[in-house]
Amino acid sequence: MRKKIVAGNWKMNKTLDEAVALTSEVVNMINDEVSGQVEVILCVPSLYLTTLKKHTESAGKISLGAQNCHEKASGAYTGEISAPMLKAIQIPNVIIGHSERRQYFGETNAQLAEKVDIALENGLTPIFCCGESLDQRQNEDYIGFVKNQISESLFHLTAEQLSSVVIAYEPIWAIGTGLTASAEQAQEMHAALRAHLADKYSAEVADEISILYGGSVGAANAAELFANPDVDGGLVGGASLKSRDFTEIVKARQ
Repeated sequence: MRKKIVAGNWKMNKTLDEAVALTSEVVNMINDEVSGQVEVILCVPSLYLTTLKKHTESAGKISLGAQNCHEKASGAYTGEISAPMLKAIQIPNVIIGHSERRQYFGETNAQLAEKVDIALENGLTPIFCCGESLDQRQNEDYIGFVKNQISESLFHLTAEQLSSVVIAYEPIWAIGTGLTASAEQAQEMHAALRAHLADKYSAEVADEISILYGGSVGAANAAELFANPDVDGGLVGGASLKSRDFTEIVKARQ
């Protein structure tokens, strides 16, 4: 049975004191109010991972994730963070291929395939992001575009390796814009991606992969989005910076 997951992506936000306060609030709220089987992941600025780990270790439902890692294990890549570094400090998750990394840092599908590989080699769970722009949705085969991202970055994996990957569909046009894909639009894409996985591997393999929706997920729309049979949770941006909103989203998925 595939996992229900709600992951918060803090992006480049919060000072250390603010990060500690937010984490403490989320941990307390989740412990007090969430009883269902939902995994909660906080993807925080890497600078804070070791500090915040101390605040989440007692919360069984909550783990940490990095927002990126380099495709090489080590080397002259000033400012980068490697998968072995994350492994060494026991961080279990890492976001790979967020649309902002693709847009601002030029990350390609081939490069992301390497990142997925090195994350898996180091025992990390990659949260692999895919999604289309507004122009692509309106003027192109947007489903084909996103399926191609999956094909070029994940289809070199064995079925066993793929089982350790979480996919996050994030329509770029709905990130930080206040726009959100309708429940029907989210289900359409999630179902198409699951069918694409089934075509390459098998229905059994595809049915075990958690596919999250990311794109202006909030407390008001989470329940409707999560009611879809192929939407297994959310990758939450702005709302993850507010403890009450984020907790309500988690509660909608439990």
